[in-house]
Amino acid sequence: MNNLFTVGGIVMWPLLGFSLLAVALIIERMIFWVRLTRKQNRVVKEVLNLYRLDNVVSAVGKLQQNTDLPLARIFLAALELDEPTPEEFRLALESEAQAEIPVLKRFQNIFDTIIGLSPLLGLLGTVLGLISAFASLNIGDVGGTKTVGVTSGISEALVSTASGLVVAIFTLFFANTFRGLYQRQIARIQEYGGQLELLYRRRYERDRKDKF
Repeated sequence: MNNLFTVGGIVMWPLLGFSLLAVALIIERMIFWVRLTRKQNRVVKEVLNLYRLDNVVSAVGKLQQNTDLPLARIFLAALELDEPTPEEFRLALESEAQAEIPVLKRFQNIFDTIIGLSPLLGLLGTVLGLISAFASLNIGDVGGTKTVGVTSGISEALVSTASGLVVAIFTLFFANTFRGLYQRQIARIQEYGGQLELLYRRRYERDRKDKF
């Protein structure tokens, strides 16, 4: 490892920092998505079934017990309104869904920054290595020992480029995975939110008919 950092040059240190940061954020996002995937669908389906049976109090209570879930917070924003119209109910769902987007896309900008900068840092390391290698070249010694040293320096300089690409590719794989999970979550928010809105509209129309 020490030899790798010596060969790669000074840019290996920021690349190390990027790799450690990426690993830490990837672990946090994995824990978040695993917990969300395992728990949320079950809770939301239970809530929809309770609401379908007109057991609104139990549905709200179930949501309040699971406010760590984005969909639970979205549903609560609408269900805790005081006798809203269907339009107000829908707007509450949409507004809270928009507020949850930063939570679902957390650290995405940092991932994009690491993916963009890591190859550039690797390329910078290669350029610096080549400059250093050719600076030691003696034109009159072509074919001699110094030429061999330059060739060796060029191969060593490529270590920084390879390291930058490895960090970028590793981060890109997980960033795209999290982006796919985010898009799937948005689709579920729209699906389950639409189901709840439909149930509320039916209940609202039924209550109005009963009053008149």
